[in-house]
Amino acid sequence: MEAIKSFYSFQAGEGRIKDNPAQSLRSPRLPSRLPKFLTREEMDRLFSTPVDGSYESARTRTMLEVLYATGMRVSELLSLKPDAVNVEDGWVRVFGKGSKERLIPIHDRAVSIFKQYLSLRREKFKDDNAPELFLNRMGRPLSRAQFWRDLRDLGRRAGISQALHPHLLRHTFATHLLQGGADLRSVQEMLGHSSLATTQIYTHLEKSALKGAHRKFHPRG
Repeated sequence: MEAIKSFYSFQAGEGRIKDNPAQSLRSPRLPSRLPKFLTREEMDRLFSTPVDGSYESARTRTMLEVLYATGMRVSELLSLKPDAVNVEDGWVRVFGKGSKERLIPIHDRAVSIFKQYLSLRREKFKDDNAPELFLNRMGRPLSRAQFWRDLRDLGRRAGISQALHPHLLRHTFATHLLQGGADLRSVQEMLGHSSLATTQIYTHLEKSALKGAHRKFHPRG
C-alpha cells in the first residue's frame, strides 16, 4: 500500500499524471495481537501439581508464586536479592527498567512459600554468599533458560496445553487483577509501565472475554 502511494505521489509530483489516484487510499488497520494468559483454573492446576521435596522443585514453585503474586518481569525476578521481600509487611522491592525502584504487595500465601524456600536455600548452601535469591544447583545465579525449562516442565505435568513462559504469567497477573476489579492505574504501578497506554492492552482482553461470554451464553449468540 505504501509503495503504491509513493509511486503515484512521485508521478504526480513529476507532472506525469494530473491527479493522484492513490491520494485517498488508507493503509489497512492490522488487528492488534492480544497477549495470551492462563485461566484461574489453569493456575489452580499449576499450584496443585505435586512436586518432590528437592531444592530445585521448591525454587520453581517459589518463582511461580512470586511471578503470579507480583507480575514482575523475569529479569526482575532473577535479579532479586534475599532481602528484597519484606515478609513482615508483605512487600517486594523491585528494580525495573532504568533501575527504577517500585514496591509491589505480595500476599500471605506467597510469603509463606518464600519463607520455606529461604529455609531450603540456607540448608543447601550453608556457606554461600551469592547476592542473588534464586540459585542453580551449583550455587550460581539461575539462568533465564533454566527457569524457562523448569516452568515448561511444570506446565506439561499440570496438563497445560500452551507452553509456559515467564511473560505469560505477567499477562495472567494483570488480567486476573482487572477481572477481580482492580483499577488500571494500580495495575500500571505494579507492572512498572511508564505509560498507561501500555497497560490498557489488558482492557482489550477484558472486552474480548466479554464478547466470548456473550456469544456463548446469549440465546442468539
